Amino acid sequence: MSTRREFMTALAAASALPSLSWADAGSPAFLAAAREPDGTYALFGLDRTGADVLRIPLPDRGHAAAAHPRMPEAVAIARRPGTFAMVIDCATGRLLHRLNAPAGRHLYGHGAFIEEGAVLCTTENDIETGEGRIGLWARDAGYRRIGEIPSGGIGPHEIIALPGDVLAVANGGIRTHPDNGREKQNLDTMHPNLSYVTLAGGVKESVALGPELHKASIRHLAAGDGVVAFAMQWQGPMPDPAPLLGFHRLGGAPVLCAADLTEQIAMDGYAGSVAIAGGRAAITSPRGGRVHIYSLEGDFLATLRRRDVCGIAPDGANFVLTDGMGGIFSTIRTTLRLERRAERAWDNHLVRIGG
Repeated sequence: MSTRREFMTALAAASALPSLSWADAGSPAFLAAAREPDGTYALFGLDRTGADVLRIPLPDRGHAAAAHPRMPEAVAIARRPGTFAMVIDCATGRLLHRLNAPAGRHLYGHGAFIEEGAVLCTTENDIETGEGRIGLWARDAGYRRIGEIPSGGIGPHEIIALPGDVLAVANGGIRTHPDNGREKQNLDTMHPNLSYVTLAGGVKESVALGPELHKASIRHLAAGDGVVAFAMQWQGPMPDPAPLLGFHRLGGAPVLCAADLTEQIAMDGYAGSVAIAGGRAAITSPRGGRVHIYSLEGDFLATLRRRDVCGIAPDGANFVLTDGMGGIFSTIRTTLRLERRAERAWDNHLVRIGG
């Protein structure tokens, strides 16, 4: 971080934020990026039935958005190896700020707000060293960058805020360089981990899997009921179906989960997103056309089948899902129900506003 004074100034200004709320943007429950039929891209706000509440054009493909916890603002972040993020006023559709990663950095498509929305955190790559970084941006100062802290590993992807402003970071372990696009450079030596990072830049705890699972890239996170769920993607040939979901509680050992052999093979080594709701966790696999549901103790409960399903978010005790063909689905325990279909291709993530 550049100076302690800058950070404290950002926090103090949080109390002076304007009084607008998500109700001024139509009270969307979810945010999701999509590709339109004409090939353009947009960010959508959806209500709980999947109906459009807002639509905001994007200049390129979106990945995930960070929703401000109180203000009707969303930050659409470029997917790896992009270098920009767009701060959008969802009440007016106006572009408020375009953020650019500093020289020598690129973004990984995810971010999270801390300190009641005063600071935005983005996962980034230090291009020269390959080390993961977390960029810090002060909202009240026009999202001015106020510093960065280590992510605790290489290739940080999703980041979520936990109570006490601890950040859980999915360090996927994969090194990339923007000169080579999305090429993965270190698959034989990669070492993913789940790190818990403090704003002072310290790693409170770091969780790595055994050497036989060093190619299980930890990519996506969800938190609830005192547990962090992490979704993984296997890199390279898979002689045996690897676990794609794990649970961790601070101070404990990770618990890895797997379905029966047939179902685990069907996931094709890829979990695209994860969510926790109603005392259960679910992972999606667009490659396998599957949703796997587990108890938070790690027991496999059910499979839901839907081609190209990926986006998932909690909705009360159940889940809402999106697919690449415009479908929006809800679950009632272990039943998948079509809520709405739109003429667009939803991207990988569905972001719950306010949770």
